[in-house]
Amino acid sequence: VQLVESGGGLVQPGGSLTLSCTASGSIFSFNVMGWYRQAPGKQRELVAIVTGGDITNYGDSVEGRFTLSRINARNTVYLMMNSLKPEDTAIYYCNANGYESNWKTFDSWGQGTQVAVSS
Repeated sequence: VQLVESGGGLVQPGGSLTLSCTASGSIFSFNVMGWYRQAPGKQRELVAIVTGGDITNYGDSVEGRFTLSRINARNTVYLMMNSLKPEDTAIYYCNANGYESNWKTFDSWGQGTQVAVSS
């Protein structure tokens, strides 16, 4: 299963960006799909994920500012980021895990997309 991300870039503090991630392959079902991020010198951290049961979890630092949505028919998730802060600057990685059509499990990561928040 491959993940393709898009939507990163440079934005001023207080601005907005939307990231998208589309999964391709012989996918039977998702357990979890969402976003993590890693800033320079820091560990990778949870941004937002959605479960197969449509339960969404957000990292504490983005709760109330970021919104994760999913279009099941397109195997795509969108991360809408509002009120961006300089501390949101990081490489954002899409992650998905679940089952392929042959019942094998998968756990895939995207290549990462850079988000920079600066004036």
